[in-house]
Amino acid sequence: MEVEWLILADAAQIVGGKLYLLGGGWTVLTAQAGFPVQQHCGIAAAFTVPWTETNQRHDVEIEISDEDGRQTLWKQAGQVEVGRPPGIPLGSDQRAQIAVDLVLSFESAGTYVILVRVDGQEGRRTSFQVVPGPGVAARK
Repeated sequence: MEVEWLILADAAQIVGGKLYLLGGGWTVLTAQAGFPVQQHCGIAAAFTVPWTETNQRHDVEIEISDEDGRQTLWKQAGQVEVGRPPGIPLGSDQRAQIAVDLVLSFESAGTYVILVRVDGQEGRRTSFQVVPGPGVAARK
């Protein structure tokens, strides 16, 4: 099973097998009122599940940390299992999607990383920046 994509958004949810995003794809958060800053976020991920790996549980973990991985801001683990719908062509890959809404607190400006692991192996990572707005001290 491989991570097809990973998106950071203002809000994300899966309804009826479809992904709904609000403010998706951002990579910079500007702290307008100073630090610490809290931000409501949504994280969405999709996984390609090969035919040979359907009807099997896969461990999935999503972690948000600072750039060097010393401070974990948020971490969630779970499992994904995809079946074979009736009538699907033999050998077809399946897509599994997950979406999470959370509130993150950032103590200072910097680079942060979202990491997805599948069955204990790194599947995908993406980074984003938290920057001070005009007149706001960076606070390290």
